[in-house]
Amino acid sequence: MSDRSIFLAAGEPSGDLHGAELARELKRQLPGVRLYGLGGSLMAAEGVELLADLDRLAILGFAEVVRHLPDLASLRREVRRFLVERDVDLLVPIDYPGFNLPLARYSRRKGISVLYYIAPQVWAWHESRARKLARDTDLVCVVLPFEEERLQRWGVRTRFVGHPLLDGESPEPTGAANEGNTSALGLFPGSREQEVARLLPIFLDAGRRLSARVPGLEVLVARARDLPVSAYGDIGDAALVDPESTIRRAGAAITKSGTITLQLALAGVPMVVGYKVNPLTYTIARRLVRVDHIALVNLVADRRLVPEFIQADVTSASLAAAALPLLTPGSSERGAQVRGLQQVADRLGEPGAAARVARECSQILDTRATK
Repeated sequence: MSDRSIFLAAGEPSGDLHGAELARELKRQLPGVRLYGLGGSLMAAEGVELLADLDRLAILGFAEVVRHLPDLASLRREVRRFLVERDVDLLVPIDYPGFNLPLARYSRRKGISVLYYIAPQVWAWHESRARKLARDTDLVCVVLPFEEERLQRWGVRTRFVGHPLLDGESPEPTGAANEGNTSALGLFPGSREQEVARLLPIFLDAGRRLSARVPGLEVLVARARDLPVSAYGDIGDAALVDPESTIRRAGAAITKSGTITLQLALAGVPMVVGYKVNPLTYTIARRLVRVDHIALVNLVADRRLVPEFIQADVTSASLAAAALPLLTPGSSERGAQVRGLQQVADRLGEPGAAARVARECSQILDTRATK
């Protein structure tokens, strides 16, 4: 039916990517569907009519959110008005729970169906947040294998759809790391200016320390698609490269936590993870978060597969010391991590996540049409 409408709500670059993939599938499976949303250039390129772009949403952490509350509240009011005025049938929040969970609640109250794609990590917080997710959604499509059982335990209608990273052009391990080439180190400081400002100087200094120990080491800094070159400042002898090329060329990596750790796992690139946020953000999160690991790759592995350093422990010396064995061909640390990363990749499901989510969207819309 051509009068159906869907609103896709993404709040960060990874959500823009997954939203674009989903938009492509929705157009294929539901010809004539009207697509609106919050997102970035990738979603816009797929024909999504954007109400606002990522610049108004790219905020990291509790403390940062507090400073931007007026603008976020204004944007939330805009979205609420839009959903009602355009008579939207289905809201698809994509991760970004701080903004999207209240939006899901509002939508359900207004009779708008809600399919949450890439579940907020409520299993890492408090059970009460999971109960709200059950109340405020028709279905949650999860991308991590352990999430389905955990959320269903709390009454959330859940479907494991596989990880969208598997839908890339080359999900199989490729590149320098899998050829035993350890002549390049990839640095992945994040996709938001706050992350880059906080992590990149430390990562670069770790790279300099490693260059002094590994003759001929090339240091590559992954540049986020939507950040200007100026956000990276003076990177010295390092090279600023797009993330995909950095992954292909890197023999090992120093990275922020998050989805990038799974991208590196799929490519078979050994890594060290650094997690450093605003001190207030960390203090609050420490009281709320109930997981043993920070890095997604370790959560999927269900063990400390890759070294993690948090807050004050994120120093150039600690990162370099942990990364050095990973740049040493034939080392036991490198071999063990490469084997473990393959196991992580095997747990992420099969390609086709966006197609499965689009089918679930179609079923929800069909159910609405019969009511």
